[in-house]
Amino acid sequence: MDGHDSEDTKQSTADMTAFVQNLLQQMVVFFGFYVFLGLGIVTSIVDDMGGRINELEQSINDLRAEMGVEGTPPPASKSGDEPKTPASST
Repeated sequence: MDGHDSEDTKQSTADMTAFVQNLLQQMVVFFGFYVFLGLGIVTSIVDDMGGRINELEQSINDLRAEMGVEGTPPPASKSGDEPKTPASST
Protein backbone atom coordinates (compact mmCIF):
# COMPACT_ATOMS: atom_id res chain seq x y z
CA MET A 1 0.00 0.00 0.00
CA ASP A 2 1.20 3.47 -0.70
CA GLY A 3 0.62 6.58 1.39
CA HIS A 4 -1.97 7.85 -1.08
CA ASP A 5 -4.52 5.13 -0.18
CA SER A 6 -4.08 5.93 3.51
CA GLU A 7 -4.76 9.62 2.86
CA ASP A 8 -7.89 8.76 0.82
CA THR A 9 -9.16 6.56 3.64
CA LYS A 10 -8.54 9.32 6.20
CA GLN A 11 -10.27 11.85 3.95
CA SER A 12 -13.23 9.50 3.38
CA THR A 13 -13.53 8.93 7.12
CA ALA A 14 -13.37 12.69 7.78
CA ASP A 15 -15.97 13.36 5.08
CA MET A 16 -18.28 10.67 6.43
CA THR A 17 -17.87 11.98 9.98
CA ALA A 18 -18.68 15.53 8.86
CA PHE A 19 -21.68 14.27 6.87
CA VAL A 20 -23.07 12.31 9.82
CA GLN A 21 -22.52 15.20 12.24
CA ASN A 22 -24.28 17.58 9.84
CA LEU A 23 -27.16 15.14 9.38
CA LEU A 24 -27.56 14.67 13.13
CA GLN A 25 -27.51 18.43 13.66
CA GLN A 26 -30.22 18.89 11.02
CA MET A 27 -32.32 16.18 12.67
CA VAL A 28 -31.99 17.84 16.09
CA VAL A 29 -33.09 21.17 14.61
CA PHE A 30 -35.94 19.55 12.66
CA PHE A 31 -37.33 17.50 15.53
CA GLY A 32 -36.65 20.25 18.04
CA PHE A 33 -38.80 22.58 15.97
CA TYR A 34 -41.68 20.11 15.92
CA VAL A 35 -41.37 19.43 19.65
CA PHE A 36 -41.41 23.19 20.27
CA LEU A 37 -44.38 23.56 17.91
CA GLY A 38 -46.18 20.70 19.68
CA LEU A 39 -45.57 22.25 23.09
CA GLY A 40 -46.95 25.53 21.78
CA ILE A 41 -50.10 23.80 20.58
CA VAL A 42 -50.55 21.97 23.90
CA THR A 43 -50.02 25.22 25.82
CA SER A 44 -52.57 26.94 23.62
CA ILE A 45 -55.11 24.18 24.19
CA VAL A 46 -54.57 24.23 27.96
CA ASP A 47 -54.92 28.02 28.04
CA ASP A 48 -58.10 27.82 25.96
CA MET A 49 -59.59 25.15 28.22
CA GLY A 50 -58.65 27.17 31.30
CA GLY A 51 -60.48 30.16 29.83
CA ARG A 52 -63.52 28.04 29.08
CA ILE A 53 -63.55 26.65 32.62
CA ASN A 54 -63.36 30.18 34.02
CA GLU A 55 -66.27 31.24 31.78
CA LEU A 56 -68.31 28.23 32.88
CA GLU A 57 -67.59 28.97 36.53
CA GLN A 58 -68.66 32.59 36.01
CA SER A 59 -71.85 31.47 34.25
CA ILE A 60 -72.68 29.14 37.13
CA ASN A 61 -72.08 31.93 39.64
CA ASP A 62 -74.28 34.28 37.58
CA LEU A 63 -77.08 31.70 37.50
CA ARG A 64 -76.75 31.14 41.24
CA ALA A 65 -77.00 34.89 41.80
CA GLU A 66 -80.10 35.11 39.59
CA MET A 67 -81.70 32.29 41.58
CA GLY A 68 -80.89 34.06 44.85
CA VAL A 69 -78.51 31.40 46.10
CA GLU A 70 -75.97 33.00 48.38
CA GLY A 71 -72.38 31.78 48.49
CA THR A 72 -71.25 28.28 47.69
CA PRO A 73 -72.25 25.08 49.43
CA PRO A 74 -69.99 24.10 52.33
CA PRO A 75 -67.38 21.45 51.53
CA ALA A 76 -68.23 17.88 52.47
CA SER A 77 -66.75 16.69 55.75
CA LYS A 78 -63.80 14.38 55.20
CA SER A 79 -63.84 12.86 58.67
CA GLY A 80 -67.42 11.63 58.54
CA ASP A 81 -67.79 12.36 62.29
CA GLU A 82 -70.30 15.14 61.82
CA PRO A 83 -73.89 14.06 61.33
CA LYS A 84 -75.43 15.07 58.05
CA THR A 85 -78.61 17.10 58.32
CA PRO A 86 -81.33 16.27 55.81
CA ALA A 87 -82.54 19.07 53.59
CA SER A 88 -85.84 20.56 54.72
CA SER A 89 -88.77 19.81 52.49
CA THR A 90 -90.81 22.92 53.35
